[in-house]
Amino acid sequence: MKITLNKIGYLLTVFFIMLLSLTSCEDNFNNNGLDIDSPSNVASLTVNGVEATISQNTGEINLVMPYGSDVTSVIPEVVLEEGATANIDFSEAMDFRNTIKFRVVNGNLFKDYTIKTTILSPIKTFSINNVAAVINDAAKTITLTLPEGTDLSSLKPVIETTTGVSISPTSGITIDFSAPVTFVITANGKSVNYTANVGVPVQGLVVAFLGTAANRAAITNMDEITAADWLFDTYGGGARYISFDDIVNGASLADIDVIWWHFDSATNLPTVAFKPVVTQALQTFRSNGGNLLLTSFASQYVDALGIVPSGKGPNNVFGDFLPGGWVDGNSWGMSFRGHESHPIFDGLTTYETGKAYLLQSGTYRLNHTAWWFVPEWGGYVNGAGWRDQTGGTNLASEGWDDNLDGRVTIAEWPNNNADKNVVVISMGAYDWYNEESNGVPSQPNEFITNIKLLTQNSINYLALNN
Repeated sequence: MKITLNKIGYLLTVFFIMLLSLTSCEDNFNNNGLDIDSPSNVASLTVNGVEATISQNTGEINLVMPYGSDVTSVIPEVVLEEGATANIDFSEAMDFRNTIKFRVVNGNLFKDYTIKTTILSPIKTFSINNVAAVINDAAKTITLTLPEGTDLSSLKPVIETTTGVSISPTSGITIDFSAPVTFVITANGKSVNYTANVGVPVQGLVVAFLGTAANRAAITNMDEITAADWLFDTYGGGARYISFDDIVNGASLADIDVIWWHFDSATNLPTVAFKPVVTQALQTFRSNGGNLLLTSFASQYVDALGIVPSGKGPNNVFGDFLPGGWVDGNSWGMSFRGHESHPIFDGLTTYETGKAYLLQSGTYRLNHTAWWFVPEWGGYVNGAGWRDQTGGTNLASEGWDDNLDGRVTIAEWPNNNADKNVVVISMGAYDWYNEESNGVPSQPNEFITNIKLLTQNSINYLALNN
């Protein structure tokens, strides 16, 4: 092929035109199109002089306000990175009691943010004899259970309040807690009353912790150890340990009021639990007025014991057993809307009416779950269908499920009379032990008091409901 100089010149001209065109496109791309270096961040957010903590990785903005703050109508001071805009108008008053979600855009980049506001409780801590109380700011109650046999007539509470708050009676004063005690909280010239209810476990109540280990000292699962330790610390002489082998060998259950099986060791229940001598003994125990509390993977036992019709046990069972764990980006809660007055939920610290957290965001733990997915599997359709087919009453679901139609996380049986003698707590947020990450324990779960109170309420409810 013969190429003349004219043709070479023509080709070079075309080449340079294409090169200039590409350079021009690149300039336009960088200046007017997608700019990956353009920030879309919220630099700061301040309300009434209080600066929020911002996680740029998760987009979570946490605002912690002093006790007594009114955040129903405030105008925040928000600083965005240069060139960024938000899809809401921060110059208008906003209600910070609610979670606020918005998007920040800068060029072709955007980032979603969520503002969560917490107003500090007036009482940081309240304890007696090193036992911490559950403080419910919505109900303005202080709830505390001391070991069996404690003399309630002469106790000294240790109280720590937040900055600017005073309390009367004051910390360290000897008080008679045989009846409810009123504490007056004062801040900024305004006072409010909190009622303290201090009690002891039901006198004479016998609660047995059921396990696969030969004895309590032989338990190896840390979640089960922590739960058992709490039971013995709380119920003292009324607590005992019983193994499945004890039942196989004919141990009497006649003097036991409540048997609690908290099984967290594997998704599948142990073979010994299905031995006819065991299931028959526990069925007889129940028919004679005994009560069962089944938590974590033990929730599945409702099927083997005939508490539910065959095949109607938990239909979503899973767990993590290798070294490691699971860190959730949000605190995990439950909804018990419609059952707020049920004794099981008495005194829980709530974040909305009928809603309480059990597991704090960032707490390291293993996710062990054995619950019911209602609409997806099993043909239940909704909560009513689940009740009809299982014979139980669904008391709680996940925090988003206000109608209790999506999940069953807490339930009781039977649902056809006043004598309820089985309670199941099955969600993964019901977790007793802080796992470790690379040998370092995670942060303490600030909602562990809700787990303890939920468990104690369930035990006492079962014992007193027959």
